[in-house]
Amino acid sequence: MTSKPAKNLDTFPNPFVNRDYHIHMEIPEFTCLCPKTGQPDFATLVLDYIPDKKCVELKSLKLYIWSYRDEGVFHEAVTNKILDDLVAALKPRYIRLIARFYVRGGIFTNVTVDFRKKRWKPKPMVFLQDFDNELNFRK
Repeated sequence: MTSKPAKNLDTFPNPFVNRDYHIHMEIPEFTCLCPKTGQPDFATLVLDYIPDKKCVELKSLKLYIWSYRDEGVFHEAVTNKILDDLVAALKPRYIRLIARFYVRGGIFTNVTVDFRKKRWKPKPMVFLQDFDNELNFRK
């Protein structure tokens, strides 16, 4: 069976709905087209979210990201569109998408967008000692 690009995002029930936890994904193969020149644009997408009732299914996310390969779209527009689609599908407690576009015309572009569910308050950040740095310090 051959996979094809698709705009739908499948989800599955959050297995730990009573806990805030962080899901981090890096998608290094995002491509779309420059709407002015038709030349390809390449980016790494960094997705971080705290799910509420749903999590995104990875294969559908891959096919969704692939669906932009032949679309002419500005960096700002595509980053916001992807976030909007993820928010609509997941209704997360919090989500942030960073699109790190590779150089075009001598300029790197990073676009960061986020969404926070109303009335959701994050717990205070806990900072733990960096174990790797501690090991290097002891050498």
